[in-house]
Amino acid sequence: PNPSYIYISLSTFQFEKTSNNLIHSIYTSLSIPIHLSLISITGDMVDLDCKAKMVSSDMPSKSQNFSNKLNLKIPSQFRASESSPAASDSACSAYEHYLRLPELKKLWSSKEFPNWRNESLLKPALQALEINFRFVSTVLSDPRPYANRREWKRRLESLATSQIQLVALLCEDEVDDGETRGTAPIVDLSSSGGVLARDGSSAEVWKLHGETTVVSRTSEASLLPRLATWHTSEDVAQKILYSIECEMRRCPYTLGLGEPNLNGKPNLEYDLVCKPLELHSLKKSPAEQMNLENHENQTLYTTHQILESWIYVSQQLLRRIGERIESKEFERASSDCWLLERTWKLLAEIEDLHLLMDPDDFLRLKNQLSIKASSESEAFCFRSRGLIDITKQSKDLKHKVPYILDVEVDPKGGPRIQEAAMKLYRKKAGFERIHLLQALQAIESALKRFYYSYKQLVVMVMGSLEAKVTHAFVPVDWSDSLSRIFLEPTYFPSLDAAKTFLGDCWSHEHKHNSPERRTQGKK
Repeated sequence: PNPSYIYISLSTFQFEKTSNNLIHSIYTSLSIPIHLSLISITGDMVDLDCKAKMVSSDMPSKSQNFSNKLNLKIPSQFRASESSPAASDSACSAYEHYLRLPELKKLWSSKEFPNWRNESLLKPALQALEINFRFVSTVLSDPRPYANRREWKRRLESLATSQIQLVALLCEDEVDDGETRGTAPIVDLSSSGGVLARDGSSAEVWKLHGETTVVSRTSEASLLPRLATWHTSEDVAQKILYSIECEMRRCPYTLGLGEPNLNGKPNLEYDLVCKPLELHSLKKSPAEQMNLENHENQTLYTTHQILESWIYVSQQLLRRIGERIESKEFERASSDCWLLERTWKLLAEIEDLHLLMDPDDFLRLKNQLSIKASSESEAFCFRSRGLIDITKQSKDLKHKVPYILDVEVDPKGGPRIQEAAMKLYRKKAGFERIHLLQALQAIESALKRFYYSYKQLVVMVMGSLEAKVTHAFVPVDWSDSLSRIFLEPTYFPSLDAAKTFLGDCWSHEHKHNSPERRTQGKK
């Protein structure tokens, strides 16, 4: 028979863990709707308001004769691995030494402004942006005639814009939070009356309508103003400056990097916050002492410094998300979750820069640095302890769902969380909770998309043998740590089940109230 629905009775498995993997495998193989909400430990149907609508009298008799119990053994490969995919300690330490991460972390975590709560977020974000400026200089100074400068310029412009957007969102969030509003270290240039300090950054003075005097100050330590004066990079720098002007429009201050600042807003103390001179003192990797004579070394090094900077920002965001959920600031937590989703997308955009590296030079560099996976399941990205940490923390957000819904997990595995989610979706009484739950699932989607795209990236850059795709013909390659991440079932089975059930409720209600149904009823 080809039933419309399959009702599954489980007597030995817990709903939240094993049964979800079973349903995933059945759904994949049969390609039919599976209703997780109708699963119970005792074998009885769950009594929900929508049950009567779900089991329609119009259902074929064959489907009712279909066995209501499926005694299937769950394959071991469908059980998601809980073990950490991190590489060996020696590989992780070598990676950190190559990028000079201990020195970078000191810059990220330094506290210069005790009253500014957003410092731990904005400082590493601005430092990643500053490294991006240095990257522009590196690429445009590359003497190799075969380097793809045109595409590099476009990619780095796009990457800078993506980072500026995130910086602007962090600044906007600062304004919305009463505890952080007005705590950023800024200089109100309009109050200086046009009198410029003899030390500090360069500045321009002009008058707006009336007698208002505006002073536009430009950072002296940042590389961006210098790029704007170099004919080779002038167009790139100007585009970035206009991006700053546009993206910071809703913020109470601007960055002070030479952007037009047409509204005459206060400037952030960029040089004091970002510390460009200290940051650029780390521009050379330890590997340069090996006389590699390979220009892709600087490209690889700079790419991963930007990557690790945003990983650190993500760690700080995850910490704040947990704090805001615990204090029931669900709307603010939702805003942070959407920011985290954007950072996962940004990490994928940064990783894609590897595609522009020259294949021969990069593979030669890979051998010069002795970069090689030490096991069948080890991926290169797992040498980043920070990436492993934000992956785990992003997954662990699933444990916040019962608290958000204000219900306790049923120890017997019942659909208590799912029912609460359905009521929330239908009644819309706590819309800020809906926003937060949607954002949590968006994080899961972005995380899995990152690892899927990374697996394809490794194939493109290093070849399929290095990517360990010899198992590619197996439908689910659970021996591969990357595949385990993006192929494992949803982190939020109760939310998934609630939406599935709710969608079918609406479908049956639509069919019941359709003109065709009413016409048949009159006959």
